[in-house]
Amino acid sequence: MKRITATAAAATVAILMAGCGGSSNGDNNSGGKPSGSPSAGALPDLSGQTIEVAAEWQKDEQKNFEQVLAGFENATHAKVKYTSTGSDTATILGTRVEGGNPPDVALIPQPGLIQQFVDKKAIKPAPKAVQDAVSENFGSQWTDLGTFSGAFYGVWFKAANKSTMWYRPDSFNQAGVQPPQTWDDFVSAMQTLRDSGTTPLSVGGGDGWTLTDWFENVYLSSAGPEKYDQLVKHEIKWTDPSVIDALKLLQKAWNNELIAPNALETTFPDSVTQVFE
Repeated sequence: MKRITATAAAATVAILMAGCGGSSNGDNNSGGKPSGSPSAGALPDLSGQTIEVAAEWQKDEQKNFEQVLAGFENATHAKVKYTSTGSDTATILGTRVEGGNPPDVALIPQPGLIQQFVDKKAIKPAPKAVQDAVSENFGSQWTDLGTFSGAFYGVWFKAANKSTMWYRPDSFNQAGVQPPQTWDDFVSAMQTLRDSGTTPLSVGGGDGWTLTDWFENVYLSSAGPEKYDQLVKHEIKWTDPSVIDALKLLQKAWNNELIAPNALETTFPDSVTQVFE
């Protein structure tokens, strides 16, 4: 058996209005709507305007998203330019903001990063029509989740359960182990699987988000939600003892005896294949 984790708390992505730059025709997004003020659910006529949208999607995911953007272009007559930030969303957007050339819209997966841009006044609150649409179609908690420092900046449109641990029951049965209920039991079960001749753990470390998600799960479990929030808000340092304790827990699982080879070069899809092929 090779064990796979999709790790971490629910992953979410927010739509944000970028703050420092304008559209390519000279409008600055602070006023002067192109043709009237659309109500919630309606799309305006954006003829002659270019909108740059930045998100982390690449390859097949990028192709799929570009089909969505093509539909938006057909409906609004705008031209949309897509920019992929890959796994470097924070760095790329930060550099664009510092250079005074941010995209018009950014899709951001980390709440802490949104707060950083809010603090820098690098993004604008979403238009009232967007907030009205969210209020009409979603529960109030979604508006709350898109609100930072008292202003509404966007809607979280995707949530994924990435905390699931996948395993092969036949390998567990052969080694005589039960699905573990604690971290110590997890490490012990993996050692038993290793002793039975099976590589216990598969990690897609080639995609950096898997490693950060592992840490988030372990840190939330070991340090608790209050410390977790403090770390997100930079109220405690990454050298805090609670962080070091979480890394030590990870170290128990991430070692050469228990983990499949070349974990840092293995993509997430390939890590799944390692488990079930």
